[in-house]
Amino acid sequence: MSGWTAILPLKLSADRKSRLAPVLSGEERQRLGDHMARHVISQLRVVAAVADIIMLSPRSIPDWPIRHVLDHGRGLNAELDVVAATVPNKILIIHGDLPLVTAQDITALVDAAEAKGCAIAPDRHGQGTNALALCTRREGFSFAFGVDSFARHQNSLGDALATVQRTGLSCDIDTPDDLAYAQTQNFKLSD
Repeated sequence: MSGWTAILPLKLSADRKSRLAPVLSGEERQRLGDHMARHVISQLRVVAAVADIIMLSPRSIPDWPIRHVLDHGRGLNAELDVVAATVPNKILIIHGDLPLVTAQDITALVDAAEAKGCAIAPDRHGQGTNALALCTRREGFSFAFGVDSFARHQNSLGDALATVQRTGLSCDIDTPDDLAYAQTQNFKLSD
């Protein structure tokens, strides 16, 4: 197993994680977003199967040790379609707001994809897609991130799709409830 390219889509705007505004200031949300993204990158870097990491964002962050591809603002799915078309090997899309994800979680996801063709990690509510691993792009497949993306990816990929449910992959932080849940799993807001 080798040759996976991980694509990490990141919003870097000042208003990112806006649904956390009732419990965190703008500066705290920025720090949280950076902290989580750095954590995901650190875990990707120790997965032997991941050969390359691409950050898809509106701007680069100079001290981050990964390749940057400019997000032109066409929407996440359109941007992913463009970037994925340039990647010759297997693709792992993983979001940067997974504070509990481990290298073992990521390895389990790519192992499942290797065995079945593709694998998906739903959020803890079973509605969103936190990570998607594709050994090959199927004809007619388009990324379907957004509302109810888990069901839409399942419908699109069918029997070739393995579902991987692990706490590290399912726990994303978008809302105050998500943050509270992560804290029950020993996530700390500061290092």
